[in-house]
Amino acid sequence: MEIFWTYARVFLCGGTLCLIGQILIDKTSLTPARILVFYVVAGVILGGLGIYPWLVEWGGAGATVPLTGFGYLLSKGVAEAVAEKGALGILTGGITAAAGGITAAVLFGLLGALLFKSRPKS
Repeated sequence: MEIFWTYARVFLCGGTLCLIGQILIDKTSLTPARILVFYVVAGVILGGLGIYPWLVEWGGAGATVPLTGFGYLLSKGVAEAVAEKGALGILTGGITAAAGGITAAVLFGLLGALLFKSRPKS
C-alpha cells in the first residue's frame, strides 16, 4: 500500500505543475516559451528559498522531472559550488549539476534524428 501512496504523491505533484502550466496557456496571453522560462525561474527561486527541496522530498519525480525541477537543480548546483569553490561556483555550479541531464537530452535528440526521418506537417 505504501507504493500506491508514493505513486499518488508523484502524480499529484507533477499533475498539479502541469495543470498550472495548462491554465497559464489557456487563460493568459503568455507564450509557451515564456511559461517554460517562468517554470525554470520559479524552480530556481523556490530552490534558493529552501521550499523546493521539501517538494522534491514529498513529490519525488513529480517535482524533479518538470522544468521547475531543472531550475531547482541549477540553484542547488550553484549553492554547492559556491560553498566548495567560492565565487567561481556562481559560474560553474549550475552547468556542472545539470550536465548529465543536458547530455542525455542531446544524445537522445541525436539518436532520434539518426533513426527517424523528419518531414513537414501536412
